[in-house]
Amino acid sequence: MQVTTRIEMFLLDRYRARLLQLHDHICPRQILGLRMGELAGRLLGVSLPQSDKRLFVFVEADGCFADGVMVATGCSLGHRTLRLVDQGKVAATFVDTRGDPYSGLRIWPRPTVRQQARALCPDLNSRWRAQLEAYQRMPDDALLAWARVRLQVSVKALISRPGVRVTCDRCGEEIINERERWVNGARLCAHCAGDSYFVALDADSIAQRAGASVAQYVGALRDEVPAD
Repeated sequence: MQVTTRIEMFLLDRYRARLLQLHDHICPRQILGLRMGELAGRLLGVSLPQSDKRLFVFVEADGCFADGVMVATGCSLGHRTLRLVDQGKVAATFVDTRGDPYSGLRIWPRPTVRQQARALCPDLNSRWRAQLEAYQRMPDDALLAWARVRLQVSVKALISRPGVRVTCDRCGEEIINERERWVNGARLCAHCAGDSYFVALDADSIAQRAGASVAQYVGALRDEVPAD
């Protein structure tokens, strides 16, 4: 597909109000996120920002950059169309869910963009301001690089199915989106299966809660309700 190299002078005007709802200022990484999102829409033939859930995006860093991607695409955590895979990189992979669920388009800034920004805006008194201005004006192929990639996981599997929920056999907590793990015949949540970002400090109370019957739990709640 032919990618436009026309210098875009009014990028920020289209998104300023939405960005300022999220941050008290606008920064160069937000612009990079905007530019990546817009380029992905053109390359994949998806109209953005989307009003449906056709586009799915993996962002490789959080912060201002991710908000730029979100504003340009309409993808978000709440809509389950945006996922953070924290690699510490200002990069994103975009997936058209109407196509191959393992096929993505990864976009990232070229390594020389800071130097190019200084050369393009030599009269600005700071590198930050030069980047903010230049990242709006630079052609796509000067600012960004992109490549087709093969995903290691199916986006359809990540999205899962609505209304699917089960209970962990160990802790008793509900698991949604088909994220349970099977270990020695037991259906476990990720934490109980040993894949967790935290360590429980009150493991005894967790086990007690899991072992309590529904009747005991309801009875305890009833005891806490003041009499009329």
